[in-house]
Amino acid sequence: MTEAMTTPRDTLQKFIFDNAAVRGELIEISDTWREIQARHAYPKAVRSALGEMVAASALLSANLKFNGAIVMQIFGDGPVRLLVVECDAQLRIRATAKLAPDAEILETASLTDMFNVNGKGRFVITLDPADKVPGQQPYQGVVPLIGEDMATVIENYMLRSEQMDTRLWLAADDSVSRGLLLQKLPRHSGKDDQQKQASEAEDLETWNRAVMLGQTLKRDELLSTGIETLLKRLFWEETIRVFDPQHPQFHCSCTREKVGNMLKMLGQPEVESALADLGELGINCDFCGKHYAFDKVDCAQLFASDTPVETMMPASGSIQ
Repeated sequence: MTEAMTTPRDTLQKFIFDNAAVRGELIEISDTWREIQARHAYPKAVRSALGEMVAASALLSANLKFNGAIVMQIFGDGPVRLLVVECDAQLRIRATAKLAPDAEILETASLTDMFNVNGKGRFVITLDPADKVPGQQPYQGVVPLIGEDMATVIENYMLRSEQMDTRLWLAADDSVSRGLLLQKLPRHSGKDDQQKQASEAEDLETWNRAVMLGQTLKRDELLSTGIETLLKRLFWEETIRVFDPQHPQFHCSCTREKVGNMLKMLGQPEVESALADLGELGINCDFCGKHYAFDKVDCAQLFASDTPVETMMPASGSIQ
């Protein structure tokens, strides 16, 4: 096995199994994860789920084939209304959670407890290209929330929507978010039937062995062990190639224009009603906390504009 270089914090490490269509990734996010948490005091179960979702978003975004972002969301009818994580192809991440008023969430709460009390929980992945052509809409996949933990939910989505065998091991606490991803890739055509069958058999054997090794990984071990050590510990008997590491970072893409678009989506009557009560609308971005102020003149200009309202709303905030 090629020896991986010592890596700094906030690192994603890709690797591939030689002679088999199986790839993997390991991720460790600490600085970015603490930046996400800096403006919110989430209950332990919410923090754990959001942190695991942060790691998963980067693991999937690292394989994006276009210039854009993955937006992951879980919403439902429980005490937690929404988890949302956005990660682009450069592994720039932002995330937030919304809780119901007076929500009480046990430390041991599962995703079902938090989102799927009456079976209305949904998991959504949106692929949002940065350079859309006119009329192009983001691709969005929506599936029922199936699974008690984040890894199972995403595995089910990948199999159901992408027809791709994917296994995930995720863990997060208040200081770090980590994860391991394994994927079985499709074989390219061009071989005769005998060669194809032999290759597929080798892929399946390698895949089953890699998953078995991944299943030995415990949550505490994942949280406390660095990427280089984990890679050696899990796959020391395998022949793998390790690529140059990538480094996730916190980044919020909110702008005044996007916040204005959010106000336009609310509609002119509701905005004018809020202005009558407050005099001025103050919106804090839920992701980074940046404050935007809109007075009566600003809002009048918003609705006087002919600019269409986008259906995808990456900005998120609340009127104060």
